[in-house]
Amino acid sequence: MEEKQVRGPHKLVINNRKTSLITGVLDVLSFDLNEVLLETEQGMLMIKGTDLHVNRLNLEKGEVDLSGNIDSVAYSDIHGQKKNGDSFLQKLFR
Repeated sequence: MEEKQVRGPHKLVINNRKTSLITGVLDVLSFDLNEVLLETEQGMLMIKGTDLHVNRLNLEKGEVDLSGNIDSVAYSDIHGQKKNGDSFLQKLFR
C-alpha cells in the first residue's frame, strides 16, 4: 500500500527580511545565493535576495527555512497548468 505524504496548508512567514519559514512546499527546483525557486501548494514561489541559504529542508513535512537578505517574493501559477500536460520546462521555454 502506497503511503501518502500529508502536507499542511501553505504558509510563508518572513521575519525582518532576514529569515523565512515556508510550509506547503512540494519541491525545491533550484537555489543559489541570489534566488530560491520552490513549488508550493499555491504555485511556484520565487524568492530573490542576497546571501540566501537553505538552513532546513524537510520535504516529507513540506517545510523550508531560509536565511539571508530577502528582497522580493513572487508567485506563479505554473504548477496548476502542469496538470494539463505541459511541464515546467515547456512553459518556461515557450
